[in-house]
Amino acid sequence: MPFKAACGIFAALAITALLSVGAARAEPLRLVGFGDSLMAGYLLPANDAFPVRLEAALREKGYDVEIANAGVSGDTTSGGLARLDWSVPEGTKGVILELGANDALRGIAPEESEKNLDAMVTRLKERGIAVLLAGMLAPPNMGPDYEERFNGIYHRLAEKHGVPLYPFFLDGVAGEAKRQLEDGMHPNAEGVDVMVRSILPTAEAFVRSLAASP
Repeated sequence: MPFKAACGIFAALAITALLSVGAARAEPLRLVGFGDSLMAGYLLPANDAFPVRLEAALREKGYDVEIANAGVSGDTTSGGLARLDWSVPEGTKGVILELGANDALRGIAPEESEKNLDAMVTRLKERGIAVLLAGMLAPPNMGPDYEERFNGIYHRLAEKHGVPLYPFFLDGVAGEAKRQLEDGMHPNAEGVDVMVRSILPTAEAFVRSLAASP
């Protein structure tokens, strides 16, 4: 093959490779909101669910992200562990992991909840998927002993696995009737917006860390 022709083919291949890399980099950062009814958007229009509203807030800040809603109403940590692999598809870069509220409401042993959450974080990290852990607090009616055992779960796991923690997913909504549905537990649309504003700085830092990683 003549030298000039070989150079031309090489240049064409190089350009194609660069265009492919550029196209790959242009793809949005894919996240999954993995949790229970608080993530799913219980009794709310789909566009008012937490993952949708957080995605919109991050896009307004200039981040090219997509957040899939993998919330299932009524889910516990054991249910989440059972469905984790098929609920978080390949190509996912990060997961906002929010589970545990239903465990506390049902009085499930905090040690069991912690074991399940630990296994989920471990499995995601093994798949090369980053985790932002969204914490929960036990309801006061469970008593001080249960509260102490449950409320420390998320801090311990965040420290053990070196993952970022947002301490209380319902911050600004719990105990605020005007931001809740009539059941007094789930956020209404206003409540979801409060949750999004509260977690946004943590979510931004999480997204920036993903964008900076290989």
